Amino acid sequence: MANHKSSLKRIRQDKKRAEHNHYYAKTMRNAVRKLRAMTNKDEAAALYPKVQKMLDKLAKTNIIHKNKAANLKSSLAKHISKL
Repeated sequence: MANHKSSLKRIRQDKKRAEHNHYYAKTMRNAVRKLRAMTNKDEAAALYPKVQKMLDKLAKTNIIHKNKAANLKSSLAKHISKL
């Protein structure tokens, strides 16, 4: 166990940040899953900018890697064009 006040605080902060990051990563995964499940092109095209914005924000704050965000956006755009 940690012996210093600063390390105890760091443990508390890390736990809080991990919980925060997990929430947003899970929300992003659900949004991507929802978009992939859509079969109507108009609905999917309407939802795509919101998902794209979410991916960009998460990449900017290092919750996901920027290349992962780019790959997801690309594959989702490809999915929408095939509908």
